[in-house]
Amino acid sequence: MSAGDVARVLAVVLIWGLNFVVMKLGLQGLSPMLLGALRFSVAALSLLLFVPLPKLPPRYLIGYGLAQGVGQFGLLFTALQLGMTAGMASVVMQTQAFFTLLLAAPLLGERALPRQWLGLAVALGGLVAIASAHGQGPGQMTLIGFVLTLGAALMWAVSNLVSRIAAAKHGSYDPLGFIVWSSLVPIVPFFALAAWQDGPAALLQQLAGLSARGVGAVLYLALLATLLAYSLWTRLLQRHSPGRIVPWSLLVPVVGLWAAAAVFGEQPLPLQWLGTAAVLLGLLINQGLLSRIGPRA
Repeated sequence: MSAGDVARVLAVVLIWGLNFVVMKLGLQGLSPMLLGALRFSVAALSLLLFVPLPKLPPRYLIGYGLAQGVGQFGLLFTALQLGMTAGMASVVMQTQAFFTLLLAAPLLGERALPRQWLGLAVALGGLVAIASAHGQGPGQMTLIGFVLTLGAALMWAVSNLVSRIAAAKHGSYDPLGFIVWSSLVPIVPFFALAAWQDGPAALLQQLAGLSARGVGAVLYLALLATLLAYSLWTRLLQRHSPGRIVPWSLLVPVVGLWAAAAVFGEQPLPLQWLGTAAVLLGLLINQGLLSRIGPRA
């Protein structure tokens, strides 16, 4: 990787690591579905007139928009509102790597290596430890929040596969255009869900009372976390093998845990720290990083 690509991947790590704290702040004044609707409205409409439509069949844009937009962030925003802590969310979301592994075998015909299955088993033990440390007190992770976050990680994996299949069948495409145009897809479903869950009156009340904090959260999520970070990430995956890029995501929960502790005073329980270590160890094993950094003859 060139120095420029290293800088790009570190920027993605920082943006996504802080992302979970920003989501929590945004949800203090907005419902999950309205936050999703505003995020993708800004992401799509801010650049739609300046970015050409990617030369891909519409099914890829629709599939990615539904999986990454409504699926991933609809579930994640709801999880954070229902008691998932920002720090633990940054850890659990990294299980998208294992969901991608499990889905790639039947959908792409990719065969997993023994070390990848071992890494999956280790990470699964870590997730069990994290889940067993749930509670209902202030600042504690709830079980429903944990389960919904796992669902969000699964949908992230689905969106990964959509983008990989699109690249495999139709060659490289402009990642920014792909993100912008696919961001159109979740807008109507999110607004419809927001109107159904909150009611039209509450929806208008939230929009009328939108604070500077809420505006800042929407702009961060739309312009940095969606347009910039996902465009950089997609471009990096196009230029390098996943084995070179995906391990960098191990740094996302490091930033996420630090940011959650600094902003919200979150302190994971000992069992959650143990589970976090197991999940990260599983990712290291899965990517073969332990063999790379081990002693050599």
